[in-house]
Amino acid sequence: QVQLVESGGGLVQPGGSLRLSCAASGSIFRLNAMGWYRQAPGNQRELVAGITSGGSANYADSVKGRFTISRDNAKNTVYLQMNSLKPDDTAVYYCNADVVLYSSIYRSRSYWGQGTQVTVSS
Repeated sequence: QVQLVESGGGLVQPGGSLRLSCAASGSIFRLNAMGWYRQAPGNQRELVAGITSGGSANYADSVKGRFTISRDNAKNTVYLQMNSLKPDDTAVYYCNADVVLYSSIYRSRSYWGQGTQVTVSS
């Protein structure tokens, strides 16, 4: 009923930048909080950044000052601008959204995108 489609991953050199996008589509009544997570090989999935429907953002300590999360509510899209990338940022990045569907407006459900690979290497 809801699809989250991510784009913008790729290979970048240390110190470079990438911008990830995640567009939500489907039978969406309301999008609540949205966020970006990442998972490196052998590691658990971790929160990178989150943003409320009102635009309040929070970040993992490891990315503060380098990454910026934003959203366009008219487009049901969340972005992650990643600057000063480091090899430790290498991971699969996943988009997450807390969604209220038209079919069930009194509860929300969590949806995940398919993930996009970010590789930081020289």
